[in-house]
Amino acid sequence: MGYTLNFDAVWRNFDHLLWGLGLSLVLAFFAIGVGCALGLVLAFARTSRSRPLAALAGLYVTLLRNLPLLVLVLFSFFALPQLGLRLSKQSSFVLALALYSAAYLAEVFRGGLLGVPKGLREAGLAIGLTEGQIRRRIILPVMLRAVLPALGSTFIGLFKDTSLAAAIAVPELTFEARKINVETFRVIETWIVASGLYVATCSILAALLRRIEARLAVSR
Repeated sequence: MGYTLNFDAVWRNFDHLLWGLGLSLVLAFFAIGVGCALGLVLAFARTSRSRPLAALAGLYVTLLRNLPLLVLVLFSFFALPQLGLRLSKQSSFVLALALYSAAYLAEVFRGGLLGVPKGLREAGLAIGLTEGQIRRRIILPVMLRAVLPALGSTFIGLFKDTSLAAAIAVPELTFEARKINVETFRVIETWIVASGLYVATCSILAALLRRIEARLAVSR
């Protein structure tokens, strides 16, 4: 094997990788924000007494969880403009990732809702709170603390899934790495550095989420 590692070309383009990494994080933050909102609505729908509403939410979860994310990304980018909805590449990808994550988050939140003790709702009714106030002030805080570890894992997963945005030329980390690879022909060095950035970022995010979880656990 006569290959000699040389990282000079990669370091000269390192700012592009960092820019791509920043965009990957932004895409993941927006996607989980929208995904959480939609996932909560779906979770309440799935646990409601209305059978049609629960069935409709269940159908959404089943369909989206059995669809490859790349197919959803390509549909959002290529098919939606044909239907009259024109979005930027970034917005199109965030929409696909948010819809996809909402199906998984709905199940996470549903599990959290079912785990909230029934006595808390009865206590809320006893002190004169309405159903809306009970959900907002009692059930949601308890449920969110319970699902925080799963929420953190989902966010890290979404960050890694942003690499699929390269398929529609969104200049996130994987796209920038592929571009440097093509321009410099330093294949191994480029992907070693890009992989290192993914691993380091996921490790930092996991550590931050563990600290948040620990602080919330202490304040319970």
